[in-house]
Amino acid sequence: MFERLRSAYRTRRLVRWAVDGGVLLAVVLVVGAWQTRNHLSGACPDFAWPRLDSGATVTRASLGGKPTLLVFWAPWCGVCKAESQNVSWVQRLVGAHANVVSVASSFRSVGDVQQYVRERGVDYPVLLAPEGVGGQFGVEAFPTAYFLDGEGRIRHSVVGYTTTAGMLWRLFVP
Repeated sequence: MFERLRSAYRTRRLVRWAVDGGVLLAVVLVVGAWQTRNHLSGACPDFAWPRLDSGATVTRASLGGKPTLLVFWAPWCGVCKAESQNVSWVQRLVGAHANVVSVASSFRSVGDVQQYVRERGVDYPVLLAPEGVGGQFGVEAFPTAYFLDGEGRIRHSVVGYTTTAGMLWRLFVP
């Protein structure tokens, strides 16, 4: 008799966990869809932004042929600071198989960006976006990441902190 009660309790507990997990997943998916509702889709707009380290211009066309992670961030953003190491790990893991590029946006001076790069040990390319670029890309909060395929089409976008695994998955899964 006790075994039957114990079995029924386990079954109810597993069902409750499955329902709770399903509800949590649904909430995460709905919030993510709402956050990215104004993001671009289809072809990524052309851009030509200077690199922080060399001043050389990087264009969308120069990134072609490889999947690309394009991360918009701001030096004052605490979540961007937390996510910076994940972007660095993605850069190291993908090597020459993909592009990892960050876009400094919403900054007061280039000195602010340079200080952020120094303090965070940023080892991936940093582009300096002109004012207003965030609006052109539908960036309403930082960090915002776009994941492009080899033809320059936007495949995914995400707002807020993203794990290394989440970035890698979005970068390589169509």
